[in-house]
Amino acid sequence: MNRDAEAALLLGATVIASMGVGLVNLAQGGGIDAQVALTFVVFAVSFGSLHIAIRRWSAGASPFLLPLAAILTALGFVEVYRISPRFAALQRWWLLIAAGLATLLLFAVRRTGIAPLRRYRYTSLTISIGLLLLPMLPTDWGFPVRGVVAGGSRLWTTLVVGPLTLNFQPGEIAKIVLVIFLASYLSERRPALAASTRRLGRFTIPEPRHLIPLLLAWVASFGILVFQRDLGASLLLFAVFISMLYVATNRKAYLTTGGSLFLIGAAGAAIALPYVARRISAWLRPFADPTDTGYQILQSLFALGSGSLSGSGLGVGTPDRIPAARTDFIFSAIGEELGLAGSVAVISIFALLVAVGFGVALRSRDLFRKLLAFGLSFVLGLQAFLIIAGVTRLLPLTGITLPFMSYGGSSLVANFLILALLARVSHEEQT
Repeated sequence: MNRDAEAALLLGATVIASMGVGLVNLAQGGGIDAQVALTFVVFAVSFGSLHIAIRRWSAGASPFLLPLAAILTALGFVEVYRISPRFAALQRWWLLIAAGLATLLLFAVRRTGIAPLRRYRYTSLTISIGLLLLPMLPTDWGFPVRGVVAGGSRLWTTLVVGPLTLNFQPGEIAKIVLVIFLASYLSERRPALAASTRRLGRFTIPEPRHLIPLLLAWVASFGILVFQRDLGASLLLFAVFISMLYVATNRKAYLTTGGSLFLIGAAGAAIALPYVARRISAWLRPFADPTDTGYQILQSLFALGSGSLSGSGLGVGTPDRIPAARTDFIFSAIGEELGLAGSVAVISIFALLVAVGFGVALRSRDLFRKLLAFGLSFVLGLQAFLIIAGVTRLLPLTGITLPFMSYGGSSLVANFLILALLARVSHEEQT
C-alpha cells in the first residue's frame, strides 16, 4: 500500500467520524448541523497534517499505522459524542493538540532520527520517575503544580497558569519515556543480561548485579499500587519491563522469575490492600453486591449483552447508564450500540495495529530501535487487552483507558506520540 492509499483511508476515517456524529443527531431527533462539519474539519486537519508530515519526513514508514489509528479514533469519538457532546467538543481540541505534537515530533527528528535518544537513557529514567511522582505532590500547597486525589487514587496533576487550570495524567507520558530508557539500557546491557555466569542449584543465572533492575521494577510497580492506588499502571509497568527484558535476552528465566514476582505481589496486594481486594471481589462475585462494588461490571455486561449481534444502533442505546462510559467503559458502550460485530471489528483493528508495530520491531536491524518499537507496540496492545478484558469480566478492572478511543487528553497525546515514534522507527529501518 502506498501513501495515496493511506490518504484515502484517512479520508474514510474522517467520513466515519462526521457521518457517525450525523447519525447520532438523527437518532436523537436532531439533524445534520455544524457539529458534523466541525468534526470533518478537525479530523481532516489532524490526520492530514500527520499524513503530510510522514510523507515528507518519514516517507518509509508503514502506511498502515496511521489509518488504523484514525479508524479507532473516529469510532471512539463518535461514541464519546453520543454519550456527551460537551466532552466530545473537548476531545476535538485534544485531537488537534495530539496530532500537532506528533507532527512536531516528526519534524524534530527529521535529520537526527531517534538514535540520539539512546544516549539519554538515565535522563529518560529520571524524567519518567519524576513524572510518576508528580501526582504525589501536596494538593493544597502554593505552587502551580499540585497533586490531585480522585476516587481515592493519585493519578492526576493540576497545573495552574494564571486563570487557566489544566489537569493531566503524567503517567501517560512517563510510560513512553520509560520505554525509551528500557530500550537504551537493554540494548547496551544485553550481553551481560543474556549470559549465565552464576549457578543457583540446578540453574544458571546472570550476575546478581544485573538482576537489580528487575527487582527495582517490581518494587516500583508495587509502590505505584500502594501509594497511588493505580492497579493498571502498576501492572503495565511491570509487564512492559519483563516483556522487553525477555525480547532483549531471549531468556525464559526472566519470564518465570517475573511471573513469580507478579504472583507474590498480587497475592500480597489482595491480602494487604482493601481496594485491591474489593476489585477482585467485584470481579469474582459481582452479583454479591450489585448496587455497589459489582455495579460497574454488571452494567457493562448488561450493555454488551443487550447489544446482541448488530447492536442497538448509534444514538439508540443507553450507554449513559454505564458508569465512566466515555473513559474506562467505552468498549461496553460501543458493544451496546454496534453489537458483537462492532466489538469484534474494534478488537481486530487493535490486533492489526499491534501486529504492524511488532512487524516494525521484527524488521529492525538495530537492537535499540527493535526494542523501542516492540515496547511501544506492547504498551498499546496490553492497554487494549487489559481494559477490554476488564469490562468483559475476563480480568479485574484496572482503570486503564482504551488507546485512541477513550476520552482524555493525556491518553490521546501519549498515543499519538507513540504513533509518531513507531512511524519514525519504521522509516529508519526502510532507508
